[in-house]
Order: sequence, then C-alpha cells, then structure tokens
Amino acid sequence: MNKKKENLFGYIFISPWIIGFLALTLGPLLFSLYGSFTNYNVVSRMDFVGFDNYQELFTNDNLFWVSLYNTFYFVIFSVPLTTILAILISTMMNQDIPGMRIFRTIYYLPAILSGVGVYLLWMQLLDPSTGLINQFLALFGINGPNWLFDPDWAKPSLIFMKLWSAGGAMLLYLAAMQGIPKTFYEAARIDGATNVQMFFKITLPMVSPIIFFDVITSTIGSFQIFQEAYVMSADNAGAPENSLLFFNLYMWIRAFNLFDMGYAMAMSWILFIIVLLLTLVNFKLSKRWVHYEGD
Repeated sequence: MNKKKENLFGYIFISPWIIGFLALTLGPLLFSLYGSFTNYNVVSRMDFVGFDNYQELFTNDNLFWVSLYNTFYFVIFSVPLTTILAILISTMMNQDIPGMRIFRTIYYLPAILSGVGVYLLWMQLLDPSTGLINQFLALFGINGPNWLFDPDWAKPSLIFMKLWSAGGAMLLYLAAMQGIPKTFYEAARIDGATNVQMFFKITLPMVSPIIFFDVITSTIGSFQIFQEAYVMSADNAGAPENSLLFFNLYMWIRAFNLFDMGYAMAMSWILFIIVLLLTLVNFKLSKRWVHYEGD
C-alpha cells in the first residue's frame, strides 16, 4: 500500500472526530465569537454592534462585576481547600492496615453521586431550623448560621459542600503515592528523616505533577460553577442578595431568561480569556514547583 492510500485510510478512520470537531466545537466557537459583536435574541437577525456588548459589560453592568467577584471568591477558596483535603485524605488512605479498602470506598462514594440529588441533600442538611448540621452544632451550644439564606454564608456553604466530594481527586493522589518507590522512604529513614520530613521532601515532590493536573482541572471546573447555584438558590437565581450569582449563572440568565444572546456570548468569551490566562500563568509557575521523573 502506497503512502497516499495509507493517508486516505487514516483520514477516513478519523473522519467522525473531524466532522464532530468542525460541527460541534469549532463551528459553535466561531459562531459565538461573531455573535458576541452582535445584538441577537434568537428570533431576530444578528445586527452587528461592534464592541458595544463588551463596553456595556465593563462600564454599565454592575451584576457583571458581582458575578465575577462571586466566581473568583469561589475559585480562590474552593480549589486550594479541596486540593489540600484530597492530599491529606489520600495520605491517610495510603496506609497498609486492615480494612483500608473499605475506607477508600467510603471516601470515594460522594464523587460518583448525582449532582442534583447531592444539592437537594445538602439543602436539607444546611436548613437553618431542621438541618442536621445546625442540630449538631446546637449540641455544643453553638447557634448555627442561616447558611444558604444568609448572603455572608451562602458562598462558604457551597465551598463547604465542595469539600465533601474531595474523594474524586483523592483517587488520583492515592494512585500517585502508591507508585512512589519504597526505597526512597527506606533511605530517608536510614538518614534519620521523620514522617513529616518525608512527606514534604519525598511525597509532595513525587506527586506534584498530579497536584498540577488537579489544580488546572479544578480551576477550570470551578470557574464554570452553575448547577449548584441554580438548584440551591431555588426560584430566585443568585439569591440571597446575588451572593450566589456566579458568572455562568448570570450568563445563563442573560441568554435564556432575557434572550440577550449576543451579550451572553460576549460574557462567554470573557470567561474563556480569564481561564486561558490563568491556565497559562499556572503552566509558567509550574516550572518552579512541579518535578517530573526525568528531571
């Protein structure tokens, strides 16, 4: 078989992916880019308005800045906390003691539960009057907060809920830790290293590529927070007092409640640029703390 036939068969085999990419990814991407410069409400034609949507966002839309603040707040606190908790849990689950497989399963279970079902469960747990969390705090004489009904506690409530699903990342860290050669720890013990020293000098550097991967994916996922706020703020999206009005939720409101599609497309590109820049910064900084086996 000559080279041209080999290339032809190769393109035929990958044609489903190429068609899917062009029709479902690149096409909508370019459409949204053009749409962000138009006044478009689905039923009317797309009227080109230049940078008016972007100018409106940055100069006249206070809810845009509120949603951006809420999203950054969630990302800044949830990503580090869930990463640290997942590392600590995986360290505990990496012990060679009887029954450890049962505990690993228990910690991982929250990661496979359905999203909406979990949110409804947490709404019951965080209920200020009948929720189990406030009832537990009352046993110690602590008057629990109003959680989702208090603008000061609404975002911390979602961050607290996010910690519950740290078992998904735990599995990655656990796999990485079990791949570290035991000889490293044995040599360190001979040199008199403590468990804490071995954790910071051996374990963390060896799993740093997984930490880097988890931070990147968690950051991207946290910027896309939508479902939690949409479900848990009930009929009043973003309540209380817009404390749960995250960027994606506000973009959804502009697109599907107000049918201001051009405006929503402009918001989507702003979010894309923010996530892209932060990802590039993370890749740049990773050279200082991520250690690969071949280094």
